[in-house]
Amino acid sequence: MRGKANKCIKMIGPSRLIIGGFTLFLFLMLPVLGLQTDMLLSQSITRIFMNMILVLAMVPSINSGIGMNYGLPLGIVCGLLGGALSLEFGINGAAGFLAAVIISLPLAALMGYGYGALLNKVKGSEGMIATYVGFSVVAFMDIVWLMAPFHNSAITWPMGSGLRNIVSVEGAYEKILDNFLLIRLTDNIEIPTGLILFSLFLCLIVWIFFRSRLGIRMRVGGENPSYAKAIGINVNKTRVLGMVLSTCLGAVGIIVYAQSYGFYQFYNAPLMMAFSCAAAVLIGGATVKKASISNVIVGTVLFQTLLTIALPIANEIMPEGNLSEIMRIIISNGVILYALTKAGDRK
Repeated sequence: MRGKANKCIKMIGPSRLIIGGFTLFLFLMLPVLGLQTDMLLSQSITRIFMNMILVLAMVPSINSGIGMNYGLPLGIVCGLLGGALSLEFGINGAAGFLAAVIISLPLAALMGYGYGALLNKVKGSEGMIATYVGFSVVAFMDIVWLMAPFHNSAITWPMGSGLRNIVSVEGAYEKILDNFLLIRLTDNIEIPTGLILFSLFLCLIVWIFFRSRLGIRMRVGGENPSYAKAIGINVNKTRVLGMVLSTCLGAVGIIVYAQSYGFYQFYNAPLMMAFSCAAAVLIGGATVKKASISNVIVGTVLFQTLLTIALPIANEIMPEGNLSEIMRIIISNGVILYALTKAGDRK
């Protein structure tokens, strides 16, 4: 009996068991505290799929041998720029969403190519350099957001120049994916079918890519560079391609996130987003050298569900002052820290 239990724990992984158990415990606490379980469940579903593409962006960088893409803000700011330009031009509806994606993808591909070439020069120190690149590009874009000649009064400051900190996409393409084929089960439970289908479609595309000849070459180059070179694989090229794909997914991911959230957040908002994405994929069972689509889905479900239900429970238990927000920060950063400590584990 003990042998079967140990085998089950090893198969699932202790990190997923611990986070999953804690999440289940919080769910059981919801009716005890008198909170609306169905509403929080609906919010969890939305948060899972609005974040999934950003977590998916970690897969190409990990499998190409670069590791966690802590420079994900590079792709995010490309998506923000595409979104800002689509709003500047006044393109609404599905056309506006597609315009944001189409504008951002070439920018992200170009930035990802240069970024990948840079990381090829600093092999062995990718994590540190990627973090610096992510922080630096956010700081640089702070200047761009202030100085860029945007003229649409809906997205610029009432006085002076530059974009606002938070720009609403209401009236443009807010929830354009969420409301597509929306299923309303009850007053509090909604299934954002379009958002789910779009996120899973991109997961399917990445899954198919890594079973193609090029994707297999990338995985081989990431797992065993010496063997890959011996059989004629250009590891540097596969690493650059992995970073291009990761950066493009980051750009698309932030646009999907914004249409569901209802706002674009500029300036320092993307600064720490890479760490939560890395934590999610690690909780899902990925390592620094291997990641799969199942790791993305499981990790995103656990991480985002935990964050969704932690705050209302903290509010109910400690309503005084800002203690609930402090507890939320402790829980979210604690999960991130725990996931990063497990970065080298197989499970």
